[in-house]
Amino acid sequence: MSFSGFSFILWRMLEIITLIPTLGMLAWFVHFYDSSNQRTPTEILVLFIVSVLGAAWAIGTLFLYTRAKHSAGFVAFVDLLFVGAFIGAVVTLRDMAKADCTSWDRTGVYNVDLGIVTVSGNKWGLHTNKLCAMLKACFAFGIMNCIFFFITFVLALLVHRHHESRDRVVVKRETSHVSRHGHRSHRSRSPRHSHHSRRTSSHYV
Repeated sequence: MSFSGFSFILWRMLEIITLIPTLGMLAWFVHFYDSSNQRTPTEILVLFIVSVLGAAWAIGTLFLYTRAKHSAGFVAFVDLLFVGAFIGAVVTLRDMAKADCTSWDRTGVYNVDLGIVTVSGNKWGLHTNKLCAMLKACFAFGIMNCIFFFITFVLALLVHRHHESRDRVVVKRETSHVSRHGHRSHRSRSPRHSHHSRRTSSHYV
């Protein structure tokens, strides 16, 4: 296996690892809106659909790599389409880039008895909005997969180029083998022909 093919497999696995949690979180949102009889927001639905298709494509080309490398040019073309699809999905969810999902909130009051005096104050804690954090994580994974699919697009082109060059070498070897075989057979006929011509000339003499 070439270095480009090995790298292609590694990046495919990284795509799958980042797409699976994205699918899980976005599927939760889709189920939440469906159970509430509400329409799923477009920005969530678009990224969900692209992630489902991207994960299916990545898993399929990973497990069928021995066949997919013969059509690496087509694989590269589809990966480039997914780059555009993930860019479009991330753009629809771009508002999450400015979202602040964590904040310091007052969680209660404390009292400390020091004997002579009693000290009291407010308790503060870091509060995280889970829904906001989930969407922001999906947004980050979407950006990562834009980069990942572009990398596999380039690697698939390299695999395609390597496979074509190897096929050309095999064809050249077969052609040279056939030409040498034909040349040897021609040379093997030459002594017989010359021997026959000598016998004919001696007969007439």
